[in-house]
Amino acid sequence: MTYCLRIADMAENERPRERLLAHGAKVLSTAELIAILLGTGQGPGKLSAVGLGQYILQELGKHQQDALVVMRDVSAAELMQIDGVGPAKATTILAAVELGKRTFQSRPGEKTTIDSPASAAAALSQDLMWQTKELFAVLLLDVKNRLLGTQIITIGTATETLAPPREIFREVIKQNATRLIIAHNHPSGNVEPSSADIDLTRQLLQGANFLAIPLLDHIILGDGNYQSLREITNLWQEYPQGD
Repeated sequence: MTYCLRIADMAENERPRERLLAHGAKVLSTAELIAILLGTGQGPGKLSAVGLGQYILQELGKHQQDALVVMRDVSAAELMQIDGVGPAKATTILAAVELGKRTFQSRPGEKTTIDSPASAAAALSQDLMWQTKELFAVLLLDVKNRLLGTQIITIGTATETLAPPREIFREVIKQNATRLIIAHNHPSGNVEPSSADIDLTRQLLQGANFLAIPLLDHIILGDGNYQSLREITNLWQEYPQGD
């Protein structure tokens, strides 16, 4: 019996590399992304590269944990305990994980223009992206949307945090900012806004109008993803900010 051990041995339309080039990385499963790193397979039953990727995820998540959460802090020794993963494959996976962390955790310098949800998420990622507790933060901006700084306002539990509007605007005024973006993380990784997130955003938009300090967006971050409430709600149409 022959086995499909290498990506090169797979049908062209099934190869993760070709699918990534044709459609982008987002369409690939996590196992396929790992397969690109591994290049070859094996392990129990002589698995293909994709099969080995699936097996690694299964082993990392076998204690009913999210495999990607475990992979974030896994060691080379732990990876090499998995059948089919030797030093070369383990170090390749660890290098990719670390590169991903550094990419998301790099913080733009002061006076960087924050002109999109993506640039706001980049500025906040180091503080919020993979935290196990919920944190609420503010991006402080000048009149040209240039970054003056970031500030953690409150720290909550794994499931909730409190963000009093008074404390938020007090910090904005204290730092002489003229615009702001608010943000918090969801430790679960689900970046869809809750009803409480919507209600808080509405309150802050009303306060921003009263103080004439435009609130430009509310960003939710978690596990490498982010969501802009300005893009997915009508709140900014209800409460125009004059920005």
